[in-house]
Amino acid sequence: MVEKSYSGKCRWIHVFSSIWQSKDWTITLVQSVLPTFIRTHILSMAVIDYYKILGIGKTATEAEIKKAYRKMARKYHPDLNPNDKEAEKNFKEINEANEVLSDPEKRKKFDAYGENWKHADQYAEAERERSQYSRNPFGGGASGAGNYSSSDYSDFFESMFGGGSSKASSGNVKFRGSDLHAELQLNIREVFESHKRTLTIDGRNIRLTIPAGVKDGQKIKIKAQGAQGVNGGPNGDLIIAFAITNDTPFLLDGDNFYSTVELDLYTAMLGGDITVDAFDGKVKLKVSAETPNGTKVKLKGKGFPIYKKEGSFGDLYITYKIVAPTNLSDQEKSLFNELKNIRTS
Repeated sequence: MVEKSYSGKCRWIHVFSSIWQSKDWTITLVQSVLPTFIRTHILSMAVIDYYKILGIGKTATEAEIKKAYRKMARKYHPDLNPNDKEAEKNFKEINEANEVLSDPEKRKKFDAYGENWKHADQYAEAERERSQYSRNPFGGGASGAGNYSSSDYSDFFESMFGGGSSKASSGNVKFRGSDLHAELQLNIREVFESHKRTLTIDGRNIRLTIPAGVKDGQKIKIKAQGAQGVNGGPNGDLIIAFAITNDTPFLLDGDNFYSTVELDLYTAMLGGDITVDAFDGKVKLKVSAETPNGTKVKLKGKGFPIYKKEGSFGDLYITYKIVAPTNLSDQEKSLFNELKNIRTS
């Protein structure tokens, strides 16, 4: 029995040594370890390339990934392609690709392990055990790699590639579902107040509250609304990124709005009352006499809602732009000349 166990260990260590020294270790692993019928099946599978799905190169920046995802998501969004199964499939693949490539840690694993990136930790653990065993191949410690038999390694491979009788495939190993990523495009007026909205994600209707004050590029996480877990594992999360468009005359910076208001020369010189536009309505202002061009006025609490602070708003900053009169009549020109002579005398 001892001789048989030792022989099994040596066989597996030899296999692992040849695998990890191989340049293309994935192919070596499959060819060296798995039975022929499984090997043929795996090597014939289509390889998933998330970069190709998004139409970008492997050196793409975070901004390029985001831009490509938005473009592809709009093209294949289910709302724009109703009852189109192919578009629905593409949309799911695009979201999956974005989920991985927009996360630096997941992208690093994908670059290293390809479509098997989810098993990166298992690969690393196997290599750690192999290295440990190579230093002490006959060790008998409880945690040493020398205690691993061929059946233990079989469980490792079955957990990656599936199989009929291993512990991993029998339902004992639970895997968390992957996170789903979606983009929600809204107008800035739609996020000025909190409201409820129903989204269709991966064939499911999810009702959520959009908080007032969310900004362009901001993300929120909805727990357990992602992909379903495997073997009873927890569901992933749903991560929604907001794309907020602003077609108003108000520039948003932080929680504050900025706008420019034209002021006629006479009101600027003599003062008076004016009515200006705020984001949520009209506001009356008193203009002081001899107001210079470029004067800034702050309207407190007339800015953008502060995220998750109910009833709190930023401010509105108005800049006066004095507009000189045009198409003057002869009488107006005469009066301006008279004013000029008075100022220069």
